[in-house]
Amino acid sequence: MTSRAATVAFQGIEAVPVDVQAQFLSGMVAFNVVGLGDKAVAESRERVRAALHAIGLALPGKRLVVNLSPADLPKEGSHFDLPITLAVLAALGIIPQDFLTRYVAMGELALDGALMGISGVLPAAIAANMRDMGLICPRVSGPEAAWAAEDADILAPENLIQLINHVRGTQVLTRPKPVVATEAEQLPDLRDIKGQEMGKRALEVAAAGGHHLLML
Repeated sequence: MTSRAATVAFQGIEAVPVDVQAQFLSGMVAFNVVGLGDKAVAESRERVRAALHAIGLALPGKRLVVNLSPADLPKEGSHFDLPITLAVLAALGIIPQDFLTRYVAMGELALDGALMGISGVLPAAIAANMRDMGLICPRVSGPEAAWAAEDADILAPENLIQLINHVRGTQVLTRPKPVVATEAEQLPDLRDIKGQEMGKRALEVAAAGGHHLLML
C-alpha cells in the first residue's frame, strides 16, 4: 500500500505542489528517494532514519521507496524531510492517511526528531490555503506562516512527538499568531572594520553575486 503526504517545491516564490509517496516492498533492505531531488533531498534519508530512531521507531527490514512526484520537477532543500517522514509514518500505520490529506507539510529534521526552521513557509501556506488545506511547519516558522490568512489551519510543532500526539488527540497544538520578525541587534558590520579595503571589496562582490569565497 502506498501512503502519501503533500508538500511543495519552489520555482522562484511560486510553491508548486509535490506528492510524496512512500511504499515498503519486499527485497534487499534499502531506503531510496527518487524524483529528481538535489543533495539535500538525498541526505534526508539519514535525517529521517535518525529522527525516527530518536523517538523510538525503527524502519522494518524491507525496501523503502519514496517518490517525489512529479518526477521531472527539480526538488531542492531540506524542507522535504518532514513530508517524507509523515509519508513513512503513514505507511507504518502510526499516522492515519486521512489526516495527511488535509495538510501540506514542510520542515527540516534534526537527528533528535526536532523540527528546524526553514524558508518559504509563507508562500507555501498561501498555496495550501488556496487548495483548502492546512500547513504543518516547524514551531519557529509558524508565526510567518500565520500571515497567509486569518482562517489558515497552521500546525507548528517543535518536534515529531508533539505532532504525533496531536494526531492521536493526547496533545493539542495551538495555532501560532503572526509575528513580524525583528532584526538582531549589534550584528557585525563591515563598516566597523578599519582598513582592509581589498578584503571588504571581495566580500561585497561575493555577497552581491552569490559566489563562493575562500580567505587565506
